[in-house]
Amino acid sequence: MGVKTAISLLELNKLFPSYKFTNITPTTSGIIDTTYIVSSQTSSYILKRYERDITKKIALDIKLLQELKFHGLRVPTCRDEKDGWYIYEKLKGSHPKDVKSYHIQAIARFLSKMHKVTFKKKCSTSIVIEDEVTDSLKYVKSNYFAYYKRFEFLKNSTQYSDGIIHGDVFKDNTIFDGKKVGVIDFIDSSCGTFAYDVAVCLVGFDVNKNNHYFINLFLKNYNQHAPKKLNKKTVISKMRFASHFFALKRVYEYKNTKRAKELL
Repeated sequence: MGVKTAISLLELNKLFPSYKFTNITPTTSGIIDTTYIVSSQTSSYILKRYERDITKKIALDIKLLQELKFHGLRVPTCRDEKDGWYIYEKLKGSHPKDVKSYHIQAIARFLSKMHKVTFKKKCSTSIVIEDEVTDSLKYVKSNYFAYYKRFEFLKNSTQYSDGIIHGDVFKDNTIFDGKKVGVIDFIDSSCGTFAYDVAVCLVGFDVNKNNHYFINLFLKNYNQHAPKKLNKKTVISKMRFASHFFALKRVYEYKNTKRAKELL
């Protein structure tokens, strides 16, 4: 479900009368927050309601999006807010299906430019992978022991910070308009390592660690503008961590062992 809190077109126009919305469509993707696609006669937007107590994080997210857009990156900035409802720009384009070389090149350039902006930036939220791993492993050990043995190595991992990372650049969080890429859903961005951000992206784009062509192509484009050069060995190591970490989350949060198997 993409909607937890319902709102009608009439209620929406009472909140934001200047937009004169003509259509509101609930989304079916997303599990945590409420998301609608809303339209006026001239434009379309994303309407969100965060179903978590993260008011301070939302403000930081809005500020980050504004800064990234100022530096020429395609991200959806916030246009308006009232009573806990947020209106964001809707990026033109669609999610990629079959991954091509130009997808890899575009997202590599995007992340390198983003990391250049966020390098050494302080943020009030730090990566909480260690805590997530600890809690998730306890559950999986009791309920999915065969998986636990595959995930157990994650508890020995440690994280450090290069700056602000997105942390969830899967295909569903990218919008391609031809060969131009936009990235959405920054609400869970945090401090972390750039190598991990890159690894999550490669896993999210279904780039198997043995597909050296795509990894080499990504790093060639990423390292042209990145504030820190990344090497292949480090990225592949982080890809193993990222694939297992997200598989663990699928088992723990959604009991989705099928998707976990795909990630592994």
